[in-house]
Amino acid sequence: MVATISGGFGGRNGRGRKKVTKSSRAGLQFPVGRIGRFLKAGRYAQRIGTGAPIYLAAVLEYLAAEVLELAGNAARDNKKSRITPRHVQLAVRNDEELGKLLKGVTIASGGVLPHINPVLLPKPAFNGGDAKKKAAKSPKPAKTVADIPSAPAAEFSPNPPAAAADSASDVAENVPNSPNAPRSPSSGVSGLSTTT
Repeated sequence: MVATISGGFGGRNGRGRKKVTKSSRAGLQFPVGRIGRFLKAGRYAQRIGTGAPIYLAAVLEYLAAEVLELAGNAARDNKKSRITPRHVQLAVRNDEELGKLLKGVTIASGGVLPHINPVLLPKPAFNGGDAKKKAAKSPKPAKTVADIPSAPAAEFSPNPPAAAADSASDVAENVPNSPNAPRSPSSGVSGLSTTT
């Protein structure tokens, strides 16, 4: 909306009058007249005060300037000269108050904030003596079948030679729980014992 101001020597026909917008009167960049027209056309209320579009234009201009300043800083941090939706997203989500205001808003092509849970990060490497302590605390490797010492063949042989059997039976009679000790028929166990 355009208002006119008399220039001093104006005649009846309005010659010499300068057009001054409501935005320039209020010292704003956002269009006060257009916002007033939208408020009336939207039928938000039956009557709209003269200060309402000025106030709303000032609030919208402030919010736009705040978002653009933070997005420009994000673009400069990324060494870019053009603000992209990614920069707007970083600006809004890193600011506490704007993040709360735009909590439910999805910015197209904005991406997400970079965040990695500290639990998922590898442990930092230590220098010097700490590395030795770390090596000392490392678990011992599991033993394989090749690491187990093999027993003499005579111990596990099911049919030992006669000389060895006689000497073993003489010793077994004197030693209880021996593999060659005579068993009572009630025990129900025959042959070699598997206990070690």
